[in-house]
Order: sequence, then structure tokens, then C-alpha cells
Amino acid sequence: MTLHLPSADGTLRAYEPRTAPPPVSGNGAGSAFTSRTVFSAAHVVADPYADTSPDGPVAVDWDATLAFRRHLWSHGLGVAEAMDTAQRGMGLDWPTAAELIRRSAAEAKAAGGRIACGVGTDQLTATATATLADVRSAYEEQLAVVEESGAQAILMASRALAATAKGPDDYLEVYGHLLRQAAEPVILHWLGPMFDPALEGYWGSSDLDTATDTFLEVIAAHPDKVDGIKVSLLDARREVDLRRRLPRGVRCYTGDDFNYPELIAGDDQGFSHALLGIFDPLGPLAAEAVRVLDTGDTDGFRALLDPTVELSRHLFQAPTRYYKTGVVLLAWLAGHQSHFTMVGGLQSARSLPHLARAYELADGLGLFPDPKLAEERMRNLLALYGVNA
Repeated sequence: MTLHLPSADGTLRAYEPRTAPPPVSGNGAGSAFTSRTVFSAAHVVADPYADTSPDGPVAVDWDATLAFRRHLWSHGLGVAEAMDTAQRGMGLDWPTAAELIRRSAAEAKAAGGRIACGVGTDQLTATATATLADVRSAYEEQLAVVEESGAQAILMASRALAATAKGPDDYLEVYGHLLRQAAEPVILHWLGPMFDPALEGYWGSSDLDTATDTFLEVIAAHPDKVDGIKVSLLDARREVDLRRRLPRGVRCYTGDDFNYPELIAGDDQGFSHALLGIFDPLGPLAAEAVRVLDTGDTDGFRALLDPTVELSRHLFQAPTRYYKTGVVLLAWLAGHQSHFTMVGGLQSARSLPHLARAYELADGLGLFPDPKLAEERMRNLLALYGVNA
């Protein structure tokens, strides 16, 4: 049946939902990936029945949250836990993030899945009242939780450090301290201000060339403690230049949700692995594409992933930090959760035309295992907004 989807100009357009089954069956992982290491940054599922407020205690539906991680592992994807996609710093507080890390790490061990978890400083308020010692202590507390869980650590960018550091030397000191004490090699995460405006000037400079030099200096001083870097700057050229300057053995994990097919495919001088929020809704399709790439078929890989970029760029459009709303919408439409409710009420962060376009693009790609269910749920959402679909 035809749906009438709202456009940004206030008009309704007719859309015929897909009836064909998904092009990727999603029946399981098959063989492990051989050419790339791939993580999906996974969202959390809120408890829709909890009596909470946007600034109150966080309520997570643990069963649904862990079931979604098992879905990702079943396709061979690694899970990047307690990251930006999980609303870290946007509704998910540190006590709940710590519980998420512990539960997911235990689930990964039982499922035989790979997991890496975010280490930050979100116990602190991102103001200049924090000292470098406070920042180090907060990082250390979170690093201990991740290491005790048995997961790999991802050292995330810190709002508190961005507010406190006086220049590059402070970043070198804090990160050097953490890398020296890390038990195993970590992933360093450079998240750009388009994802979090509070991270403007990270690594001690708003000039990206200068900031890159400091970032590389941190890595060069401790290459044995850096498994890789995750770059989320939405600048493909800069990522390619950066990965060519990495010490041998240090991976580049793309976090570029605008240009990931070309960056993962690579060129004659190298390629990027992946740690991506868009691989949350793209899980089965992304896994199939990487397996095609494992055979050496770069064209086949691009043929599968290139058509998904329009959806990704839509979800991650400015203000980029609200991309999580579209990710959770698609999880609901795909049947991975029973509701469209988010921690902190963030389901209201995107407009109905934005959500409608996300549905249209995802449906066109065949991302929904049950297109009829997705249509019914989208019809219900439209009706809630007063649209006679």
C-alpha cells in the first residue's frame, strides 16, 4: 500500500514500500573476515516503560540491548561498545556505561564475539575547573573497568581534556601516561567537532595540520601500545594522508560515515579498517560486502556498499551528533526492538521529514528483514504525527 511521506517543504509524496525480500539474507556469519578488522558502534535500547526524564536516571532495556549485539556478532562484526553511537555524553551516564561495558563484555565472551569499549572522562563536567590530574584519574577509572571486563580499550576524546588542556604538551602528557599504563594495545579515537562541538581544538589546535602532528607524536612515542586509530573527521583526504604516516603495524579504523566505501577499499598504498556507527543499521549488508572484499573483489565490495552512502550521509547530516536518532529508528523498523524510544528522549531530535527520508532510503536498500513490518511501523509513526498515510 502507498505511504504518503512528508517532505521538508511541507508537502506529502507518494511512496510504494518495497515488497521484495532483502538482497542479503542475513542468515549468519559464515567465515570470519580476513582482509579487514570491522567494528560496528552499537546503539543502546532504552526501557520504554521506565518513568524517567531527559535529565534523570538512565533506564536501559538490557535484554534488547544485548540481543542487538548478538545480532552484530552473528554476522562476524565486532562491537564497539559504549561509544558515541550508544549516546555516550548524550544521555548515557558513566555508571550506566560501565554497566553496559561489563554486560556486553560478558556477552561477547559467551558468544565468541570481538568487543572494544570506550574509555572517556564523562564523570567530569567539561569545564575549565577540572585539572589535568582530574582528567587522568577519570580516564584511569574507566580504563580499569574496560580492562577488568576483558575488552579492548578505545581511548575516546575527552570534553574535559579539551576544556582543560593549555596546548599540545598537555595532550602528550595525558595520553603518554595512559598508554604507558595500558595493559594491552588500545585504539585512539579522534572525534571531530562535527560530532561533538565541545571537542573543537582537540590535540591542542584548531588547525588540523598542527593537531595531526601532535596526534602522530603521541602514537610515535608509544607504537607498541597503539593497536590503531579511529578517525572521525568526515574528511577522506585527511584520513588517507594520516594513515600513510602511521608507524608500521598501527591500523587506521575509519570513522568516516560519509566516505567509508572508498576508505575501506583503499588504494595501492594502503586501506582503512572500520569502526563505524553506520554499520549498526547496515550490519548484515556491511558484513556481506567485507566478505566479498576478502575474495579480492573490490568492485563487488563497492557495488554493495556505495549505494548505502546516500543513507549514511542523510543520517549523519548536520547537526551530525543527532545521527543516533535515525539509527534507532531503523533498528525499530527492522524489528530489533519493539519501540522508538531513546535514552534522554532523543527520538525527538530529528524532524519527521528527516525520519521519513531515512525510512525511504533504507527500504530502497532492502535493509528491513520484514518490509511489511517496517511499513506498518512507519505508518504508525506517521499517524502519531497526524499524517494520514
